Amino acid sequence: MERSRRSSAQRTVSVVLAAAVALGAGAVARPAAAAAAAPAGPVQSAQGVAGFRLADIPAKDGVVLKADVFTPPPGTPGADPQGRYPLVVQPASWGQNDLEYVAQGHALAEAGYVVVTYTVRGFWASGGEVDVAGPKDVADISAVIDWALARTPADPQRVGMVGLSLGGGLTLLGAAFDPRIRAVASLSGWADLTDSLYSGQTRHLQAAAVLAGIQAPTGRRSPEFARVLDDLFDNRDLPDVVRWADTRSPARYLDRINANGTAVLLANAWGDSFFNPGQIIDFYQRLTVPKRLELRPGDHASQEFTGLLGLPNAAWDSARSWLDQYLKGAPADQRRPVDLEVRPTGRHESHPDWQSVATRTDHLAVGADTLGGEAAGEWRTTVLGDLPSGANAGVTLLSGALDQNLHRPPTVVVPLLARPAAAVRQSQPYPQGLAVRGAARLHTSVTASSPDGTAVAYLYDVDALGVGRLISHGPQSWTGRTPGRPFPLDVTLFATAYDVPAGHRLALVLGTRDALYGGTTPLGSTVTFTSTAADPSDLTLPLR
Repeated sequence: MERSRRSSAQRTVSVVLAAAVALGAGAVARPAAAAAAAPAGPVQSAQGVAGFRLADIPAKDGVVLKADVFTPPPGTPGADPQGRYPLVVQPASWGQNDLEYVAQGHALAEAGYVVVTYTVRGFWASGGEVDVAGPKDVADISAVIDWALARTPADPQRVGMVGLSLGGGLTLLGAAFDPRIRAVASLSGWADLTDSLYSGQTRHLQAAAVLAGIQAPTGRRSPEFARVLDDLFDNRDLPDVVRWADTRSPARYLDRINANGTAVLLANAWGDSFFNPGQIIDFYQRLTVPKRLELRPGDHASQEFTGLLGLPNAAWDSARSWLDQYLKGAPADQRRPVDLEVRPTGRHESHPDWQSVATRTDHLAVGADTLGGEAAGEWRTTVLGDLPSGANAGVTLLSGALDQNLHRPPTVVVPLLARPAAAVRQSQPYPQGLAVRGAARLHTSVTASSPDGTAVAYLYDVDALGVGRLISHGPQSWTGRTPGRPFPLDVTLFATAYDVPAGHRLALVLGTRDALYGGTTPLGSTVTFTSTAADPSDLTLPLR
């Protein structure tokens, strides 16, 4: 069964890989001849492109990193008395190379920055093997900064980083491990890699398969990374997988970032298939440095894509403003530090902190047939394990992008959901609508016929025709439970900002299978959701 699930997850790669390339970073192939012509050490000029040069940067272990260098035109304002400009380091995103940031690098150089973008080790023409933001990747950040300070007109007192995806995670790790970095902008990055791969004790197999598929054509997988992927897909040695991911999680080193005082901008998407917004929100709240949080509809790296083409883009504009403020002394941004784009309307909200986003909390009783109102006493609802219910969280990379561009999240017809495989509860219509802000939480009890299993909770916005649009969802697995004996189950749904229109209902759906995840509920087993007077089931909703 586990092998079949793995095969199913890997088959999704062919479907979504094209979308990953189109949405994730717009892979721009580094010209092979030019790359080969750039020897280690001195910078080589590229004819016909003002301020743009190719370089080979030696890492501390001898690996050579392919890089681009952008320098301000002569006479550009912003230099110190020694003629030095602030430095911005940009690690390329997962599976991409140093030319990914050409448009942004050129724009930053025109604005008075020295910019060094580089292909992360193990990808394309950079040497070494893929380290997935491990110790070697972190050491490379400092090596790139050392090289830039020695070989470009860069000011050692004004060093910053901007990165997308893998580059976004590396900017946060750079802030932790190199105190010279004064400001970072992490775009579609992560804070907790363990949460990304294994939140709710549930393997995120489709996302892992897509990442592996993107890496395969352009990267050289290290034996360690290959083993971790195999263990994740085969549901084997997961404590080792967690330890590996923990060391690559900026949240583990948050005290270092706070001690260094690095100013941190976090810009992510509500529907990020890889790095859910809950981990970013938690990380943001624990930062004590100057900080800003921006969350918009979209999927992984979809909100930043147009900026890579040199087109107007809100996320890249915010990154530039952030660097201007903390590296060039520009006036402080007058916007409040938490900026949210609400789904599905695109309305903007700004708040002084995350605690101000939700102003109240509702507890909706999960009754025998309804959601909300008075608790309905004791009830039991049994579903069959590992069968599709019709409810689903969509497809990696595609679903969030459709939500961003067409306001079309994963959609179901609630009356047509397969009731043998789904427990469904609907509220009464909300005459004034409802503003959901944050992470909903479900508490219930489970009695299962197998010791291991997975539940996935979905929250839908349902119109008068029964069409439900996904507000949020969350998986939660369990292991080693005594069959036939009830136990409490708490599911945290991914955070969002969503306005339910007036007259619409909420629907809570519970199932045991979703193509995004490696569930552990055996086919043919049963999972019974229960509620008692002593331990009632309820849904906690953060609201405005």
